[in-house]
Amino acid sequence: MMTEAPKGEVFPESHKEDDAGAAFVLQSKGQWWHAGFHLTTAIVGPTILTLPYAFRGLGWGLGFLCLTVMGLVTFYSYFLMSRVLDHCEKSGRRHIRFRELASDVFGSGWMFYFVIFIQTAINTGVGVGAILLAAECLKIMYSNVSPHGSLKLYDFIAMVTVVMIVLSQLPTFHSLRHINLCSLFLSLGYTFLVVAACIHAGTSKNSPPRDYSLESNKSDRAFNAFTSISIIAAIFGNGILPEIQATLAPPATGKMVKGLIMCYAVIFLTFYSAAVSGYWVFGNKSNSNILKSLLPDDGPSLAPTWLLGLAVIFVLLQLFAIGLVIHSIHHWKRFQNA
Repeated sequence: MMTEAPKGEVFPESHKEDDAGAAFVLQSKGQWWHAGFHLTTAIVGPTILTLPYAFRGLGWGLGFLCLTVMGLVTFYSYFLMSRVLDHCEKSGRRHIRFRELASDVFGSGWMFYFVIFIQTAINTGVGVGAILLAAECLKIMYSNVSPHGSLKLYDFIAMVTVVMIVLSQLPTFHSLRHINLCSLFLSLGYTFLVVAACIHAGTSKNSPPRDYSLESNKSDRAFNAFTSISIIAAIFGNGILPEIQATLAPPATGKMVKGLIMCYAVIFLTFYSAAVSGYWVFGNKSNSNILKSLLPDDGPSLAPTWLLGLAVIFVLLQLFAIGLVIHSIHHWKRFQNA
C-alpha cells in the first residue's frame, strides 16, 4: 500500500527517490487527451487485422455480438478501475501500478506478487510479439523489393531490437505522448488503407468467391468459436490503465474517462471497419492476417501494391510505438527498487 502524501504533493518525494519506477512514471503533467493517446497505443494495434479471421469462426451475427459485448465489458471495467484509482487518490494513496492497486483492493500480500507474475508475462509476450511482427513487416517489404535477397527474418529481428533499445532511452512515460499521438494516426491510417484494399478486392473482377458458412462438424465449429472469442478478448485486454492514469496532472478525477471515450471512439472506427471489410471479401477463407489474404503467395495481389506497401509501413511504425510502451512498463517494474 502506498504511503499518504502530504497535502499538495502528488507523491512523496522520498518515495520517488527509493522507487525508480515512480520516478519514471510520475511526471504527472498529462492531460486527458494524452491519456487517450497512451490507451489507444496500448489497445489498438495491428492485431485488429486478425478480426476477419475471428469473424470466420463466429459468422456475422455472433461476430458482431461478441465484438460489441467485449467492447462494452472492457470499457466498463476500465471505467470502474479509474473510479477506484480516483477514490484511492482522494484517500491519499495514489497507485501507479496494477500490483499496488490489487494489493490495496484485495488486502492480500500474495495478490501483489501474483499480479507481478501475470503482468510481466503479458508484457514480455506482447513485447516479443511486437518485435517479431515488425520484423515480419520488414521482411515482406524486402521480399517484394528484392525477391532473391540474402537477408533472413532473424536479420530484421536484430534490426528492430536495436531500434527498440535506442527508443527506450526516453526518460519518462509522459515523454511518449508525441509518439503515441503518431501511433493513433498510424492505426487509423493502416486501417483505412486495408479497408480500401478490401473494397477494391471485393469489387474487382478477380474478387474471391465468398462463403460465410461455418464448419459443418460441431466439434470443429465449437473449437473455432472459442478460438475467435479468445482472439477478440486478447485484442481488448491490454489497457495499462493505472500506469497511464498516474501520468495525469492532479486532480485526475474525470480526465481518464475522457481519455477512455477518445480511445474507444478510435476502437469503434478501426475494429468494426477492419472486421467487416475483411470478412465481407474473404468469408471463411479469411487469413489470420488480412494482409496475407490481400497478398497471397500463389497469385497476384488483390489490391494495388503501393497501397498495401504503405499499410505495411504504417503497421511497422506503430509496432515500434507499441513495443516502446510495453518495454517502458516492463522497464519501470524491473527497476522499481533500483
